[in-house]
Amino acid sequence: MHTLALVTPLVLVAYLLVIDWVPLFPFNDLEVQSVRERVGAGAANYPVILAISVAAALDAGVVALVLACLTMAGHLVNWWLPYFGVSFAAQRETYRREYARTWKVLPTEGRAVVIDVQHMVVGVMTVVMLVAVAVTTLGG
Repeated sequence: MHTLALVTPLVLVAYLLVIDWVPLFPFNDLEVQSVRERVGAGAANYPVILAISVAAALDAGVVALVLACLTMAGHLVNWWLPYFGVSFAAQRETYRREYARTWKVLPTEGRAVVIDVQHMVVGVMTVVMLVAVAVTTLGG
């Protein structure tokens, strides 16, 4: 499981690099985001996730686990809470501007923010990373 705790963050960052930089419309919609905005988002997300891998490599499991929990919390706050109605005006505006045209599988009726497929994949990958780090840290 130590290998998974080390590798899953790297796979997640690789996936984020693809969805942030490779046009795959309607899976993602890069037309509306400037390069500067994408660089800013990457600068906010990639280092934290990479730090999980570094912490796992250095056997700093508690640090890796805290960072993985924070990453999961960020995903929940940015996508699932807004889907269930807890959102800020800025989140709704960002969603309308950047994600309104991307693929969705969840019901959209009556929802201001609906998590799209690309971010559902991020969520699944984040859960796998969190479980791998938790098992490595707490299980041995």
